[in-house]
Amino acid sequence: MILENDHDSIRAIRWEDNRLCLLDQRRLPFEEHNLYPDDAAAVATAIRDMVVRGAPAIGITAAYGVVLAARQRQAQSPGDWRGRLDEDIGVLAAARPTAVNLRWALERMQARLAAAGADAVESLLEAARCIHAEDIDANHRIGDHGAGLIRAGDAVLTHCNTGSLATGGYGTALGVIRSAWKSGKLTGVYAGETRPWLQGARLTAWELARDRIPATLITDSAAAYLMHQRRVQWVIVGADRVTANGDVINKIGTYNLAINCRHHGIGFMVAAPCSTLDFSLASGQAVEIEERGADEVLSLGGVRIAAPGATAWNPAFDITPAELVDFLVSERGVIGAPDEVKLAAWAPGA
Repeated sequence: MILENDHDSIRAIRWEDNRLCLLDQRRLPFEEHNLYPDDAAAVATAIRDMVVRGAPAIGITAAYGVVLAARQRQAQSPGDWRGRLDEDIGVLAAARPTAVNLRWALERMQARLAAAGADAVESLLEAARCIHAEDIDANHRIGDHGAGLIRAGDAVLTHCNTGSLATGGYGTALGVIRSAWKSGKLTGVYAGETRPWLQGARLTAWELARDRIPATLITDSAAAYLMHQRRVQWVIVGADRVTANGDVINKIGTYNLAINCRHHGIGFMVAAPCSTLDFSLASGQAVEIEERGADEVLSLGGVRIAAPGATAWNPAFDITPAELVDFLVSERGVIGAPDEVKLAAWAPGA
């Protein structure tokens, strides 16, 4: 695992003292509070209720959830616990269906279980730790590849939170920003507030301030005017899933940014690990888009802000067509104008 440096000090997921520790992101930026889920149901609740969020972080957390479940099942039924673990894996898989990393991590844990010998629980823990460490390493490589596209003097806008809080550490889009900042290229970093959960205002702004990278917060609706003023040269986002043709499923509002980038001649970069690529789906239209409760839009901080009787539509993600993506960056490198043919080079076994 790559050691932390001056611009990389946060780890929201930790396995310590033989238990899982999650930084409760719902309480940030005002309180740093840890939770210690002890079984698959508690881990699934933490994922569903946004204690942990971000596609890579969800996958890593679910992998540790399998370890907790296996330990519990083995203690309850030493003779037949492996077969009963499928129920726990199903609970974890249903926590948030849109992020492909969740399914990817669980399938990897199932494969490890099938190959494990007598010391299966320890083998599963080793696999979860490996998924975690690999993600951090991939993020550093993503950061370096993406930073290579940025010119000295550029400024960037990012959306939602794609940093250490959303991954095993360092981040995807924020990993690119971290690498570019360390190399002295960036003159400014802007973060969209990202309604309704305000991940940009609460999490990205906190994370960048914590790691001493100056950032300017804007309302989501100010992004187009920011581009018109030529204050940024790039929008850099992460992804919860990228389908075989290069369509990007990401936090709601990403599609808006991609359209505005194309109109204003601003570079649109998607940074995501290969575990986010879903070659089983031809396009984004086949993806199940999670819709969350209306109260997230009608209220803010637990206080209702909408008029009595108002209703809300609350999709958590949107679909950005591949033709609006200028660059897709993974740990394997950079693809310009991604499409099905180019992405095939990153398919498993290619």
